[in-house]
Amino acid sequence: MVTTLAIDCGGGGIKASVLDAAGTMRARPLRVPTPYPLPPSLFVKTLLELGDRLPTADRLTVGLPGMIRHGVVVATPHYVTRSGPRSKVDPALLAEWSGYDARTGLAEAFGIPALVLNDAEVHGAGVVAGTGCELVLTLGTGLGSALFDGGVLAPHLELSHAPVRWNTTYDTYVGEPERRRLGDAFWSRRIRQVVDGLRPVFRWDRLYLGGGNSRLIRPEQLARMGDDVVVVPNTAGIVGGVRAWDLVGDRYDPTR
Repeated sequence: MVTTLAIDCGGGGIKASVLDAAGTMRARPLRVPTPYPLPPSLFVKTLLELGDRLPTADRLTVGLPGMIRHGVVVATPHYVTRSGPRSKVDPALLAEWSGYDARTGLAEAFGIPALVLNDAEVHGAGVVAGTGCELVLTLGTGLGSALFDGGVLAPHLELSHAPVRWNTTYDTYVGEPERRRLGDAFWSRRIRQVVDGLRPVFRWDRLYLGGGNSRLIRPEQLARMGDDVVVVPNTAGIVGGVRAWDLVGDRYDPTR
């Protein structure tokens, strides 16, 4: 039976567990705060230390915030900053992370095959039904997104950095700082407005709202979004670590 070490890397915390082939956790999930500043070397060291506290696994799945292509970091919004999300970007960290081959680095460090995707994509792998057009939005430090067509992961788009208003991106518009400033009621209304605005763009068959803040959406706003919008547990970011290997397609799987 193949086991998978699944690690969900966020702006505020890094969570991990080991899963069996059915996606059942074989160990209680662990969480550590994301350290800052965070060069790739410390990132790998942090993940190794987390993995050492869990049972051994046959392969590794890592979800990272930002644009990840074929396991290589094109851009990551949080890990290039000096002290965490929305702090000042460190030019040295930006240079280190840009083009960093995270899949190769982690596979060599752990000594097992590794799959590195955007964190929302791993989250989506844990919840999509595998039929039709399915969009996943994760609500946390910022906004994450992943699109699946017939259960196959589509190329990643950094929707979070698209403007939703003048000089305001989706990341800023619905991220954690705005939720705290607005309060859950007004923030929930804003989430519904975002969903309404994206509906004619994607024409999804099902929209999944995940991430740590999805549970804070007020029921009355969720009801107004429609029956094709579903809130899913944040644990999908770990549970999806198994199914991701089957859904990503040949162009993503490092073993094919």
